[in-house]
Amino acid sequence: MGVNLFSSGSYRKARLERCDRLLAELSRIERRYPWARLAAFLAWFLGTIAAFEAGPAWSGWVVLGVGGLVFLILVASHRRVIASQERFRSLRQLIAAQLARVELDWDRIPPSPPLAPARDHPFEADLNLSGERSLHRLVDSAASRGGSQRLLDWLRERSPRLEEIRRRQDLVRSLEGKTGFRERLAMAGAGATGLSSGQRWEGEHLLAWLERSPLDRSVLPLLLLLSTLALVNLALFVASLLGLLPPFWIAGVLLYWGLQSLKYREASELFGEACTLAGSLRQFRAVLVELETYPYPTGDPLAALCAPFWQGEQRPSRSLRSIGLIVSAASLRSNPFLGLFLNTLVPWDLFFTVQLERYKQELRQLLPRWLDTWYEVEALSSLATCGRDHPASVYPELLAEGSSGPVFAARSIGHPLIPASQRVCNDFTIQRLGQIAIITGSNMSGKSTFLRTLGVNLCLAYAGGRVCAAALQTLPFRIFTSIQINDSLNDGISFFYAEVKRLKALLDALDDPAAKNPLFFLIDEIFRGTNNQERRIGSQSYTRALAGKRGTGLISTHDLELVHLAESIPGLDNFHFREDIRDGQMIFEYRLRPGPSPTTNALKIMALEGLPVEAERPTEE
Repeated sequence: MGVNLFSSGSYRKARLERCDRLLAELSRIERRYPWARLAAFLAWFLGTIAAFEAGPAWSGWVVLGVGGLVFLILVASHRRVIASQERFRSLRQLIAAQLARVELDWDRIPPSPPLAPARDHPFEADLNLSGERSLHRLVDSAASRGGSQRLLDWLRERSPRLEEIRRRQDLVRSLEGKTGFRERLAMAGAGATGLSSGQRWEGEHLLAWLERSPLDRSVLPLLLLLSTLALVNLALFVASLLGLLPPFWIAGVLLYWGLQSLKYREASELFGEACTLAGSLRQFRAVLVELETYPYPTGDPLAALCAPFWQGEQRPSRSLRSIGLIVSAASLRSNPFLGLFLNTLVPWDLFFTVQLERYKQELRQLLPRWLDTWYEVEALSSLATCGRDHPASVYPELLAEGSSGPVFAARSIGHPLIPASQRVCNDFTIQRLGQIAIITGSNMSGKSTFLRTLGVNLCLAYAGGRVCAAALQTLPFRIFTSIQINDSLNDGISFFYAEVKRLKALLDALDDPAAKNPLFFLIDEIFRGTNNQERRIGSQSYTRALAGKRGTGLISTHDLELVHLAESIPGLDNFHFREDIRDGQMIFEYRLRPGPSPTTNALKIMALEGLPVEAERPTEE
């Protein structure tokens, strides 16, 4: 059935078993802690009483201190065990998701976030790049929505750039060997949302919060006035307690509350938003800590990419930690009694509002770059994890236009969305631009799958990842497909007209004088929406229009008349897929062979399924 390019996943299964054993052991240990804490507390309590009763006073204080210290150590140890359980549960979720991807178990692969498909895209829908059972969902292991979106954008890139692809390849290669780093980063990014829930961290909410209107300039003078008034009120209160002055402080407090109410709504809204985002801030800070503290090797391309995190005096995580502390301090206002006391004593809310606004202004300049870099690392990590899980796959060799040799050469190339046990791989080569391959074959023989195989591997190659092949050399092509034409009855567009519009767009893309990259086109069952004679005439004319231009591609067809174009069009080659009937069943080998198809199977399929099929009658003279 072809070369098994993707690994069996035995390594992942072994790691899952190890996680299960460790979790079982940690669970056994954790169940003992409540009893140990109860016993330690009782021993502490009773020992302290006994020491005070039976011995000298100092012995009681010693037992009280030592017992309290032992109890606190026991509590801290219990918390560490619980934290270890949480880490291993997260790790198990991560490994289980990776194993599901290796085995193409779609029911256990975490769903991708709902990302909008690109409108009028030249190949996204035809190549199943996005959606339920898509290439994006298979590869995507990003914890953030932005990282997931970045990966999808790379997979559906319309005009790939050679240097950018090579840069990504270097980064993906670097990340492949950093399994621990990738896993810790994924667990930090997933945080409380979980690694299997399908929920992704949203950075856009933070950006929107930072861009909201800042406080007006009247806040600082008001804060200064309230701070002064708070000191005066405190002095008046002390003087009143000592009997030096009448209770003038009451009037001062009323004035103080009145002035504070001028900005109460703004402070409440600001802290309400900050408290809502507190979880996202903590989660992002955990990610930043991983990116800051990793010991990047000298000269590693990942070190240059992550320079915003580890270079400079002020680390990003510290900035977010400061905001977290401010939010935590301000959250005390949620307790009405404590909030009233603090705001009566000092302008608590207004002070932390000003501090929060100051840090927001700093983050407005820095956060977009941090997010952009993290999203890129996540997309690269997804490709690296996929490559690590499929060690028999290879990095493609990207060629510059004008290089000697074939413009596209694949050895044992297969479709990554087909299970390894069912996948059949083929060799295929295109020597130069202007060539066209006509693919003929029976129904279900594998023509459409082969077209998608080439297209989806090109998308992986241009994203910077490995491809499902033993070897691949290719130019950075623009891709254009016409495989799965949607009949839009609501728009009044028939299937045939939709196909005509698609093929016209493909021809326009091929003739685009401003295009930097040559075109790689994939056309399945050309002009299937019309009668035989018109399909033959239209297919021949269209194929002639494609030949010899700055592009190359494949056309699959049932029309055996189209194979004769090889006699009149230089650079047009015929290939086919073959089938056989064994013991009353159709057997498909899915092997690409040179030359036109020698057989058809439509009547055979009808006969095998019990439909009446009459033999063609001889024409009477």
